[in-house]
Amino acid sequence: MGCHKEGLVSSDVLALVMFPLLLVGLFTGHHIGAVLGGLGLIFGIVGLGPQILPNFVMRANAFLSDWILVAIPLFVLMANFLERTGVAAGMFQAVRYVFGPLRGGVAAAVIAICTLLAACTGIVAAGVISAGLVSVGPMQKYGYDKSLTAGVIAAGGTLGILIPPSTMLVLMGSFSGVSVGLLFAGAIMPGLILSALYLAYILVRCYLRPQDGPALSIEERRAVSIPMRAKMAVKSVIPPVILIVGVLGTILFGVATPTEAAGVGAFLAFLMTLAYKTCTWKGIKESVINTATTTSMIVFIGIGGICFGTTFTRLGGGEIVVGWLLGVAEFSGTWGLIGVMLVTFFLLGCFIDWLPIMFITFPVFIPVATQVGIDLLYLVVLLSTLCQTCFLTPPFGYALFYLKGVLPLEITTSHVYRGVIPFILLQLIGVALCLSFPQIILWLPSVLVG
Repeated sequence: MGCHKEGLVSSDVLALVMFPLLLVGLFTGHHIGAVLGGLGLIFGIVGLGPQILPNFVMRANAFLSDWILVAIPLFVLMANFLERTGVAAGMFQAVRYVFGPLRGGVAAAVIAICTLLAACTGIVAAGVISAGLVSVGPMQKYGYDKSLTAGVIAAGGTLGILIPPSTMLVLMGSFSGVSVGLLFAGAIMPGLILSALYLAYILVRCYLRPQDGPALSIEERRAVSIPMRAKMAVKSVIPPVILIVGVLGTILFGVATPTEAAGVGAFLAFLMTLAYKTCTWKGIKESVINTATTTSMIVFIGIGGICFGTTFTRLGGGEIVVGWLLGVAEFSGTWGLIGVMLVTFFLLGCFIDWLPIMFITFPVFIPVATQVGIDLLYLVVLLSTLCQTCFLTPPFGYALFYLKGVLPLEITTSHVYRGVIPFILLQLIGVALCLSFPQIILWLPSVLVG
């Protein structure tokens, strides 16, 4: 229950003031974790007094004590080891000859390898940067449209946060109480549908506008024989597939928990660095440091989000929002309520990353969804699918910043912004399909559970 403290300003007003100040903090360039934690601490002490501090500690301790969260640093370490192998470059060389005869084939190859990498990494930065490094040069060489080049890499790279194993789904499972294994199963089909939509768009666009994405020349295709292509595929594609089966297979078939499978994945990725002869002490050190940095950032934002959410709820803000959402459900039904949640996620995603969005909204959304009978597995996967947009929506899409760091100067920010717009629309179409056909999300989990 909210604590409505009487004074010069009511606690309800204090709670509602927190959100405008959150946006101010973000627009002025401060770290999201510091903004969330600082607002939670200041408003908590002002509105509720020092007695709020033990609540912060207890909730932060409960968050950090969740065993499933051990999977996050292990999946991140797996991604770092995989990046060291240089497997993305080999996969790209092998796959682009498959799509080479088609207009837009090189761009289609980027989506294909991004889909495979997504099932190996679980983080966006690795997917965008890896795809950008191996594909920008060839697409420029073949005269691909600059906006299409940028959009393909940004959209393909973001699949890593949805297609399992996904650090986002691990955290969402922890906060929603839904099995991470079932979330992984539920997210596979939406992720593949997005990948298929991207491929269809690229091939149709380049068929209608050949100048946007020319096919590989006959001479270049003949320069690499079929046996050579098969050898490239075995060397570059088979090991990642083994890694995918080793991680996702053990989770989906109940052989291991996500945390245990993450450990298996990290070990297999390390073995791949040995097999590809890219394992060095310097590389191991950098992988461990990068993993610690990423994990620390997640924990920092998480604790800040807990402080913000605790204060907001105790001041009565949670009651206000819950009451409003229940009113929406009563007026427009369950689908109207889901629509409001999706619109909220989308609008917040234009300004902040999925992690703070989750910490801000889940404490309100999950209880309301439970109260009105919405399937939490369906809701969480649906929201996670929509989270793809928050990486691409200007001006703060994180994938855009990752991408800009690997693009040549001739591909400008305006090219990037124009390039991602069609893919944002495709992501919204993917969400609409999941809304129209819930079994896209629920079918595979039901098969595994059954």
